[in-house]
Amino acid sequence: MKAAYTFEAAFRVPSDGAALDPNRFETTLRLFAPVPGVEPGPERIDWLFFRDRLWHGDIGDEAPLREAASDWLGVEVVSLSFSELRADDEYLEALRTEIGTDLSRFNAASVDEVVHQYLGSSVHVVETEAV
Repeated sequence: MKAAYTFEAAFRVPSDGAALDPNRFETTLRLFAPVPGVEPGPERIDWLFFRDRLWHGDIGDEAPLREAASDWLGVEVVSLSFSELRADDEYLEALRTEIGTDLSRFNAASVDEVVHQYLGSSVHVVETEAV
């Protein structure tokens, strides 16, 4: 069971006393998703990341997430955009099951509504090895 939140990120590398050209780099950032329903541990994100950070397949508030990504990566992240949740079938089934245990925490009437509200159409089902 695997999943990752995938973002397009641009960052700057500190260049104290040196010049870089270009001074901005673009990359794909993958945040591996924790098991649905498991209380947060030492991971960087918890299983409710999608609820707390995304809305209709976009980042709800980019600045705080960009700051967190800067801390995680040790570079200045200057832009960040959500691409997709890449997940295998097993992860999506577990996520949908856990969402369904308490729809009130999502202010929604169905699991499908929750998935659409937060992830939009940005869910990509892949083989486990492709996450």
